[in-house]
Amino acid sequence: MSFGVYDPTTAIWIPAAYPLTHGAFVLISGRIGAVYGHKNVVLVGGVWWVLWSVVNGFCTRSLVTFAIARAFAGIGAAFVMPNIVAIIGITFAPGRMRNFTLGFFGFGCPVGGTLGAFFMGVFIKFAEWRWFFFSMAILGAIFFAVLWLVLPPESSVDKEGNVDWIGAFLGICGLVLFNVVWNQAPAVGWPTTYEYALLLVSLLAFASFGLWEHKFARQPIMPLDIWTAPSFFALILVVIFSVMSYGICIWYLVVWQQLVRQWSPFHYGIGLLPHGIVGGLSAPIAAWLIPRVAAQWILGFGAFAVAISSILLTTMPPQQLYWTQVFPATLLMALCPDFIFTAAQIIATNSVKRHEQGIAGSLLSLLLLYSASLGLGFAGTVESQTNEKGMAIVRGYRGALYLAIGLAVTALALNSLFVRVPKDTREGWAKDDCSTTPEPEDGQSRD
Repeated sequence: MSFGVYDPTTAIWIPAAYPLTHGAFVLISGRIGAVYGHKNVVLVGGVWWVLWSVVNGFCTRSLVTFAIARAFAGIGAAFVMPNIVAIIGITFAPGRMRNFTLGFFGFGCPVGGTLGAFFMGVFIKFAEWRWFFFSMAILGAIFFAVLWLVLPPESSVDKEGNVDWIGAFLGICGLVLFNVVWNQAPAVGWPTTYEYALLLVSLLAFASFGLWEHKFARQPIMPLDIWTAPSFFALILVVIFSVMSYGICIWYLVVWQQLVRQWSPFHYGIGLLPHGIVGGLSAPIAAWLIPRVAAQWILGFGAFAVAISSILLTTMPPQQLYWTQVFPATLLMALCPDFIFTAAQIIATNSVKRHEQGIAGSLLSLLLLYSASLGLGFAGTVESQTNEKGMAIVRGYRGALYLAIGLAVTALALNSLFVRVPKDTREGWAKDDCSTTPEPEDGQSRD
């Protein structure tokens, strides 16, 4: 490894830094898009992402600088993803076309991740890995230039609104610090004093955020009425636990194959290709199922798939043929993000009014990305407590994967017991959804 880091509890920042900021900053990005225009925010976020991807290509000597650059790139992505979802949600009324478009958008998650792993392996084998980030920056610049040309001009959906900057600061501080605590703990240990200090500060920030949003914010960045949709809270928990399990499986499959079975990044990228193929097929299937099958069945299938996948990975011996357990686990694993992400995104956008599309997109993006990063911190803590101080690394990996099993089974149980969302067969906006701006509460003005 070019950073000279061979301990997964330290290297965990390589996959965790990007989704940490990507997940935390989507808390506010949807609201900023509603006020200043979703297209404008997408383009600004895209430029930011391209610039920090270039910087990443120069961070070849230090894991710290590499992780920091990845975190800054994640901020750019945070302003892109939920606002694209909002543009889709505003452009297409509830119905087949919206479901298809969101399904196609969800197609990019597994396919993009798989192709990224594959091409990273190609660059490591035949050139230098820094050129992967340079090439991504070039492709990103082309993509966002095309978006600038093809997306029609738009007006703000809430042009008289404002952004709750105090709530944004408190919420993002809490999310970032809480995540840093859990991802840093496996490397430095919980006895380290600053771990408890940061944990306390993060909890205080969360409490202050809740108090501010409930009591003082004139236009909260997370309105409480978004939680009143049927089974919405249970849906959120299913998403969190399923995505945590999926993120743990992906990371520990990487370290198991590379550190225990001595696979090169190039071979790992090839081995992950079936993941992208299945993922690319399952996203539109999930979108097709939304008006035909109750949502809890779609979510349940995603949770079930990652549960079986984590069981296969946990029970495999240190050395084994790829086709025996890794291959079926890779196929099943691909079903989780597609069925969970696509179903949850469609349910969320169909559950709120037009002016809340950005907020719904932000909330789901936050949960999906932040959960993946936070789950790695939880798993790293389990690994560090079960690997006998690095002397039994496979046992540590299994401990982390047992956590993945527990999370997936919990998601499956919550979904079976509490998620009840009927088939969504609507075509077009409901009468009270036609307005793109929120109505002021009685006795309040919009100033």
